[in-house]
Amino acid sequence: MSAATDHRRAVAQASRLVVKVGSSSLTSPGGGSLDEGRLVALVDELAKRRLAGQQVVLVSSGAIAAGIAPLGLTRRPWDLATQQAAASVGQGALVAAYQRAFGAHGLTVGQVLLTADDVTRRSHYTNARRTLDRLLELDIVPIVNENDTVATQEIRFGDNDRLAALVAHLVHADGLLLLTDVDALYDGPPSKPGTSRVPLVVGGAGLDAVTIGGTGSQVGSGGMVTKVEAATIANAAGIPTVLTSADRVGAALEGADVGTVFVPGKSRAGSKRLSRKLWLAHATTPRGRLVLDDGAVRAVTERRKSLLPAGVVAVEGTFVDGDPVDLCAADGRVVARGLVNYTSAELPGMLGHSTHELARDLGPEYERELVHRDDLVLL
Repeated sequence: MSAATDHRRAVAQASRLVVKVGSSSLTSPGGGSLDEGRLVALVDELAKRRLAGQQVVLVSSGAIAAGIAPLGLTRRPWDLATQQAAASVGQGALVAAYQRAFGAHGLTVGQVLLTADDVTRRSHYTNARRTLDRLLELDIVPIVNENDTVATQEIRFGDNDRLAALVAHLVHADGLLLLTDVDALYDGPPSKPGTSRVPLVVGGAGLDAVTIGGTGSQVGSGGMVTKVEAATIANAAGIPTVLTSADRVGAALEGADVGTVFVPGKSRAGSKRLSRKLWLAHATTPRGRLVLDDGAVRAVTERRKSLLPAGVVAVEGTFVDGDPVDLCAADGRVVARGLVNYTSAELPGMLGHSTHELARDLGPEYERELVHRDDLVLL
């Protein structure tokens, strides 16, 4: 038995599996409206696994696509406001379709709408994790989507690929299955003669030699780049990932030789980096930058210390307390990202001063760290 086969079976037999399906796999080929036949076919396969005892979390795109026809549109809108309007109309239709499809198997679904901010802030992260865990304990199938009506990052870039990888971390999944309209990763454009399927990627090795492109379908926004990124993020915590087409979901769930399986390198095997810190590293957009002196860089990166105002030499950007910021060395290298405890307006007068001095001169509330180590992740 090959290593690739072992890894595929590990994903297929995962006790807790996250499955992501893209918009193009749920819509009609011509117009982009929701195709309930395709959705039901997917649900039939997932229901088999759930009824066999496997816990399944479904991360589903398709809200914008489901809103295209009701709004009288012929294709996915380009402007953000119309995208969000389509998502508002389509999300209800999408979840209703899932309710009918899973209900035919005696299963109940629960809708979970997330934004990156929901799980980078400590209290929000804990609530999201507890909600998903409780849904699974109650034998509910969570249907997760980015809250397209208020969030902009997913609409512009990831089409839920990155979200799925981060949800896999959030729920401590044992496997991730990415379903798309392409059957695998190839070493070049699939339509080009002589191009071959890449069956196995270990720790990202070999990806430099692979031509990865594509900006997504007419109804979705994610291309192959976002799928490879999602697999890489999942692998960062030791979660194996299979990428294949939605038409082959049944074969993938049997551990068959379909698609591409991404597995962690030896250094990541069995790794369980804190999910919240992975969200902080991969799901946030920094609102500013803090430039650190050499001593602060060493304290943060080598000794895993919190960042104090005394070690910061410059502040860039406008942000409020709780926002994500990048921590940079003097040469501009980003060494870490963290949630800042002060506003950008407060910081200039604090730089170079110890917390003891700040507490003495400004009050005890200024004795706290600039970025606490629990809210900091190395990059």
